[in-house]
Amino acid sequence: MNRKFVNYIVKRYLRFDKKHPFIYISFILAFLGILTGVATLMIAMGIMNGMDREFEKKLKVMNYPITVYSSLSKVDEDTLKFLEKKFPSFKYSPYIQTSAIIQKNGLNGVLVYGVDFDKERKINFIIDKALKDIKNIGKFDVIIGKRLFEDIGVYKNEKVIMIFSKLTPIGFGVSPLMKKVKIRGYFDSGLVAYDKGIAYMNINGLKAILHQNYYSGIHIYTPNPFKDIEKIKKVLPSGIGVIGWWQQNGNFFAALKMEKRALFLVLMLIIIVASLNIISSLLMMIMSKRKEIALMMSLGATRKEIKKIFLKLGMIIGVFGIISGAVIGGIGIYILKNFDIIKLPEDVYGVSRLPVDLSLVDFSLIIIGAFLIVLISSIYPAVKASKTDVLDTLRYE
Repeated sequence: MNRKFVNYIVKRYLRFDKKHPFIYISFILAFLGILTGVATLMIAMGIMNGMDREFEKKLKVMNYPITVYSSLSKVDEDTLKFLEKKFPSFKYSPYIQTSAIIQKNGLNGVLVYGVDFDKERKINFIIDKALKDIKNIGKFDVIIGKRLFEDIGVYKNEKVIMIFSKLTPIGFGVSPLMKKVKIRGYFDSGLVAYDKGIAYMNINGLKAILHQNYYSGIHIYTPNPFKDIEKIKKVLPSGIGVIGWWQQNGNFFAALKMEKRALFLVLMLIIIVASLNIISSLLMMIMSKRKEIALMMSLGATRKEIKKIFLKLGMIIGVFGIISGAVIGGIGIYILKNFDIIKLPEDVYGVSRLPVDLSLVDFSLIIIGAFLIVLISSIYPAVKASKTDVLDTLRYE
């Protein structure tokens, strides 16, 4: 194959032709379409990834990487000591869970976690942040979510009545347990469901109220929960359950994954539509250059060289569009990451700046997918050009 000849013809065909301006307008539209498609895909997938990571970060904290809970057997102090001895590198926070009602400007139901705040703040940065300005947590001190704190109109260090779901016998009847507790402050997870429905209490105080010496479970922090959960399962007795944060929110993350795939496929259609312009442009060029193609073939150019010329034309337009789109997409992601162009309501999303995080896998899929579409779009016109009938073309044209 004569590469110099192929490159010369390609350069010649890329020049603007006054006789056939619409062909080059179509080339420009194809280039802009691919550029737009790649840039849009990069920014959209970056935003999707960023939002996914932000939700995952919130859910990881409030649901904890691994939770050991009572099933058929009770989780007690011996269970905690056994795990601490077996896996000393993990961080543990035992808890007691119950439901209660806070009596303040009405009745507001909450899920109460009795925790050791010193241990809890080591595995829960939201609680750690809430406790920075709070010292000497008392036995009956409570921290509630920011949304609930604002809704009921309570102030810090105010005492309120908390009615627990556990019943206590009184005479010939029963009555719910009631205790006056002190609201020391609030935490802010950024997720309304948690900020409105969860409260944290000193575990010693909740033990005294419920007269309960065993734990509801143990929250565990480990840097690699996907592998470590299996290790924990192997050493615990069959009556104690173990669950990971991803199992508690499986449907939610499955929906996010499906939404991400659907968005990727829909936006890839932009590149597919742009590639149709490559096909139409090359076919128009082949029709206008039929005489030249036949002449080149009659002078010794092979069908392979003719195919290579038009394949290379299509790939140049497509590849330049992909590279330009990747550059513009990268600039767009950088701007969104570092400047407050799009502001989000922090009380809804937990962040004020739009989170953007394009993974290497997504970037690779976008580039490879766009390249394959451009390649496939260039093949048919190239094959069509190589099948030009030399005798008929020269005889009648």
